[in-house]
Amino acid sequence: MDQFIAVLGGDGRYLELIRQLQQLPDTTISLVGFDKLEQGFTGLKQVDFNELEPKNLDVVILPITGTNPEGEIETVFSDQQITLSRDWFAQLRPNTLVFTGITNDYLTKMANELNLNLVALFDRDDVAIYNSIPTAEGTIMMAIEHTDYTIHSSRVIVVGFGRVGSTVANKFSALGAKVSVCARSIKDLARITEMGLTAIPLDELAYHTEDCDLLINTIPAFVIKKESIQQLPSHALIYDLASKPGGTDFDYAEKRGIKAILARSLPGIVAPKTSGKILADVIKQFLQERKEQA
Repeated sequence: MDQFIAVLGGDGRYLELIRQLQQLPDTTISLVGFDKLEQGFTGLKQVDFNELEPKNLDVVILPITGTNPEGEIETVFSDQQITLSRDWFAQLRPNTLVFTGITNDYLTKMANELNLNLVALFDRDDVAIYNSIPTAEGTIMMAIEHTDYTIHSSRVIVVGFGRVGSTVANKFSALGAKVSVCARSIKDLARITEMGLTAIPLDELAYHTEDCDLLINTIPAFVIKKESIQQLPSHALIYDLASKPGGTDFDYAEKRGIKAILARSLPGIVAPKTSGKILADVIKQFLQERKEQA
């Protein structure tokens, strides 16, 4: 029996994701929001949103950004207006898998009220760790573009030692940068020291930024404050990799003449093919597990 997948919207990463899903046997894929693509997908149906029958869907794949608070979807490759109402979600079968990159209050509310099987891919450790690689490479790319000195021997402070922060610190260190990492927990500070990097307690960041060329934030909270920016050398750069709105006082950085960049969705910009494959692999794993349980 065929399984029916609907891909609603999505950016460049989804082109590779769709190609990967095409390899699944006994699968019918409907694309919504891809009508402006110059290259077509052979054998796939491009349909209008109102042509979809939710009750027949086994899998729904939303964009990385999910929906806005009103349930509207951003479509990069289309001018279609797509709104996922409560009534639309209510028509899905209980066993339908709904994938999104990130969730929000609206999607979480729909999932709880209607008992939907909602999977937020970016909340998973495997996806976040794999995605940290193109994020780190993209940060290195930006550092090379925006500086007139080598990464080797430059003084880098990475704020946060989570899934992204640890990879970013590791990659910059491998290029010969003098890397310090700022973290809250004693355990993280111990691991940073064990890796041969300089450990800085988060509440002491402002005492260390005067010796910093690149300040890289990975914490999705307001942590790069006036006190820390105040001490930065005039040539320093701030890259904020945290989700919007970032964790930096951008207004104060601008007043000080410090270039601060909110670098969102780097995996989708620097390595959309790799990023799409990462997402497809996880989705295929879910489908395989469901098939085995059937």
